[in-house]
Amino acid sequence: MKTKLISGVCMAMSFAFVVACHSSSRSNTDAAISTAPVDTSLGGQWYLQPQLPSDTGAGKIPQIIFSATEDKFTGNTGCNQMTGMFTRKGDSLRFDERIISTRMACMGYNEKAFIDNLLRTNRFEIKNGVLMLMENETILSKWVRKLEDQPIKKA
Repeated sequence: MKTKLISGVCMAMSFAFVVACHSSSRSNTDAAISTAPVDTSLGGQWYLQPQLPSDTGAGKIPQIIFSATEDKFTGNTGCNQMTGMFTRKGDSLRFDERIISTRMACMGYNEKAFIDNLLRTNRFEIKNGVLMLMENETILSKWVRKLEDQPIKKA
């Protein structure tokens, strides 16, 4: 009887030890995964800060949404919807030339120039909440998170 009792206690302690070790290692793994730093400063929605009347010639302010986890972007050119892929390493940023877009005609808007500027981008900076898409040291366009209440400039 004593042997069965000691054997039962030993089995229960062994089971508790195995369960404790398993849940401890799992929670450590989960903690490591959830606390790993993820740089998402580029991620999210951005609106173009128009510099010229032609930037909003179609009556809409262009926007871009970066999915930093998928290296994918969506948005609109100010006329057509667009989607594509990008590569990023540090402050280096390149848009894949295979940008897919709808094909609505937009009178008075130079969409090709907009797309060409995206494709010229080779780096970016974010200063004071403003995303600057750049080619080397030249700023190609500026983007903000919130659309300010400003009138759309007509070309």
